[in-house]
Amino acid sequence: MTDRYDAIVVGGGHNGLVCAALLAKAGKQVLVLEANDQVGGAAVTREFIDGFAVSACAHLLYQLQPSVRKDLKLSPKLAAENMTTVVLDEKGEHIRIRGNSVLGVSDADAESYRGFHKRMTRFADLLRTYLNKSPPRLGTHDRRDLSTLGRLAFDVRRLGKTQMREFLRLIGMNIHDEVNERFESSLLKGALSLDAVLGTHLGPRSPNTIMTYLYRLAGDHGRIASPTGGMGSISDELAHAAREAGVTIRTGMPVSRIVIANGRVSGVETESGERFDSMTVISNADPKRTIIDLVGARHVETGFTHRIHHLRMRGNAAKLHLALDELPTIDGLERKDYAERLLIAPDEHYVERAFNPAKYGESSPDPVLEITIPSFRDSKLAPPGKHVMSAVVQYAPYDRKGGWTDAARQQFESATIRTIERYAPDIAQRIIASELLTPADIEREFHITGGHWHHGELTLDQFLFVRPVCSAAQYRMPVDGLYLCGAGAHPGGGVSGAAGRNAARAILQREKAA
Repeated sequence: MTDRYDAIVVGGGHNGLVCAALLAKAGKQVLVLEANDQVGGAAVTREFIDGFAVSACAHLLYQLQPSVRKDLKLSPKLAAENMTTVVLDEKGEHIRIRGNSVLGVSDADAESYRGFHKRMTRFADLLRTYLNKSPPRLGTHDRRDLSTLGRLAFDVRRLGKTQMREFLRLIGMNIHDEVNERFESSLLKGALSLDAVLGTHLGPRSPNTIMTYLYRLAGDHGRIASPTGGMGSISDELAHAAREAGVTIRTGMPVSRIVIANGRVSGVETESGERFDSMTVISNADPKRTIIDLVGARHVETGFTHRIHHLRMRGNAAKLHLALDELPTIDGLERKDYAERLLIAPDEHYVERAFNPAKYGESSPDPVLEITIPSFRDSKLAPPGKHVMSAVVQYAPYDRKGGWTDAARQQFESATIRTIERYAPDIAQRIIASELLTPADIEREFHITGGHWHHGELTLDQFLFVRPVCSAAQYRMPVDGLYLCGAGAHPGGGVSGAAGRNAARAILQREKAA
């Protein structure tokens, strides 16, 4: 005998938990099946050596949508809020960016940055409005879709003629040209370039990097926080909200297939052979894993499978965790700055040069880094007097030439440590233990095809109306009863909850209309 539910969510990542909670609040009996032993997907906290805990993949909070917080009554505890970005300089002449201000640059650059930030946040606000809605279908006569398209056109026009032209000019541009036109400071240009390409297979000269920068700002205007207890505390709070709403969550339950009967979903089957029935299945897995692995190509139209197969979703960012016996020494850094976000991106050309080897399947010998030391403000993450360092490191291509052998991993980790040493000369002496997660490791640990955090590149041909692909941008897959709610759906990656919330609303609206 099998258990029957109104809806089954495959994967207990943050979007899956948001979707499940909202469906349960609407009166549905919902089951969440998570392959790993803890919920959260890539937003988890775990030890990588005894006594040292870290946010395993995602490590900063800057995109959680206000609508998600409101709907689920979330109030995350933050160890650090509105963090300053410190862009490191080898001579100790660091610059500091916070909100619309930047310190350590010329007056002209400071003024130019205020104007740049004001314009970009205005454009990001326009984008954010549509991140929290199901995107309209193109070529449809549906009244709601036409209304949303009309509203989008109206909102763009409402920017005013000058700003509208500027928005349309910028949206497909690269960040390199924009920062070079506006700023003199190499460190400022490097920082903005890094923010535009973080987690992507793009360099500053790549088209669409203005859009990826706007997507980052669409969270909270670039304000960055570090949750108490790491990112896992956000997932734990979401799981608590889901259980409070009546959701059943089962961990250590990898799903082996989504069961299709007579052209529609009828449930799921786990690797242990358990069967759970439902006429509605929502996948928090990425599009490729959902359609090709769990559903099976034979159940969908060939052209759709072809489009899913060709989604660009090869990860290019690694994660490095270091257990330190004490804080490293960084010239020019005040003690309080160790609590902030630290970047190694000396200039926009450095970021582009770091990307160049990845085009040919090679890791960067001089990578760019986003570094945090979360234990500085959250002492429970490390033993007394000791610290943990968490760094996003680019570029590390998933399909590295020759594969991620032990030698290749050691080579890239050594290159990363050497890069940090240029700013913190004693870092190697401080290291007790290390852990490097390449995109291949991220794929294996978090079940993300290609190890791509966003479940696919955020480019104009994989965004909004066509995310993940044309004809599947409104969460509903081409199998009756099957939906997508993860980062591969609109609007994309980042710990925002928008995809999960939008998917739940789309399911409830469809049931209401039926």
